[in-house]
Amino acid sequence: MLARKIFAEILGTALLVFIGAGMATLSFGFLDAGMSMQPTQWPASAGIVATALAFGLVMLILAYALGPISGAHINPAVTMGFFAAGRMTFKDAVIYWCSQIIGGIVGAGVLYGLLTASSFYDIDVQGLGANGWGEASMIDINWVGAFFFEVVLTFLFVAVVLAVTGKIAKTAASGAAIGLALATVHLIGIAVTGTSVNPARSLGPAIYTGGDALNQVWLFIVAPLIGAVLAAAVMMFLYPQDTDSYDVESGEAEAAL
Repeated sequence: MLARKIFAEILGTALLVFIGAGMATLSFGFLDAGMSMQPTQWPASAGIVATALAFGLVMLILAYALGPISGAHINPAVTMGFFAAGRMTFKDAVIYWCSQIIGGIVGAGVLYGLLTASSFYDIDVQGLGANGWGEASMIDINWVGAFFFEVVLTFLFVAVVLAVTGKIAKTAASGAAIGLALATVHLIGIAVTGTSVNPARSLGPAIYTGGDALNQVWLFIVAPLIGAVLAAAVMMFLYPQDTDSYDVESGEAEAAL
């Protein structure tokens, strides 16, 4: 049972990174997610919407496909939220974190390998959908602004996940709410930092991209985890009855969906 959960978290995170970071690369690296993939005046707003939908839709799909197996956290920040809210033991959280990091690296690696099949692709030019601030930000935001943006966006996303997966609000539509929440935070965050809210999603592409992306990745690990803890604190206040711990290995896990 535990092996299935680990595999589900690795697979889910890999797919999230592959689809989401892949769409970001096509939209902002090639500047044209359309026909020829040659650089054109692809509107930034179109790229933002396309990338936000890619992240949101794949999250929605994975929530329903993998939710019954592992809870479909596929995000260290979500797992941090569950742990901080008392819904997950530390041992199980570490297992999930390791699985998600592996999945993020695998997903980014597969994406990078496939993109190299294009004669137009150069990772130093098109990148790999990595997050960043300063010159890597569409609005040239500094690291302080980027940090607080990520905290706020992760707070919103993790708060929604915790709210709709608790004993009171959990319904068949919970997966849709989670997917829409992820798309929503991307709509505002892409122009600022590229939107992380997921340390595994940021670490995977940064490892292959290197340079500033790797130097700046610490922010996209620390800020989302802080946002997740804050979300857990607020949800524990609003939903105090949803703080029952569980054991992943025992099979009595409270799924994210």
